[in-house]
Amino acid sequence: MMSQDEIAVMDGGKCIMQLRGVRPFFSNKFDITKHKQYRLLSDFDDKNALDIEKYVKNLCKARVRDNDTVDEVEDAGVIEA
Repeated sequence: MMSQDEIAVMDGGKCIMQLRGVRPFFSNKFDITKHKQYRLLSDFDDKNALDIEKYVKNLCKARVRDNDTVDEVEDAGVIEA
């Protein structure tokens, strides 16, 4: 186990990984700018950031296009098992 002082002066290119079921271990940091999908992150462009309020607001809205088939059903009430 490391003290707070040891963590504070730890090499900037290293990180401590803590995964469920595994003891914490050192790992090299990954430069996300080198990832092939980096352009999709909000770090690359703010327009990629998730607007959670907009997402939740539109979550329950149905999107029906002209050629979509829609079946109308009546409320069956509560179905008990």
